[in-house]
Amino acid sequence: MRNRVGELRAAGGLSQGELGARLGVSRQTINSIENGRYLPSLPLALAIARNFDSTVEDIFIADQEDLS
Repeated sequence: MRNRVGELRAAGGLSQGELGARLGVSRQTINSIENGRYLPSLPLALAIARNFDSTVEDIFIADQEDLS
């Protein structure tokens, strides 16, 4: 699964630490999400989407192999 968290965070002028503070998670968690090493829980994915005034589907993109 790919995601646009890093792209959206950078476009908003936020550091990983600042985004983490907004969401109540660590900078390391944001880094792991951005690098695809950690898939956030549904509540965290929803919080990320709300933060960027977007939808979960627009931020987290399933690869073809994720769907099979």
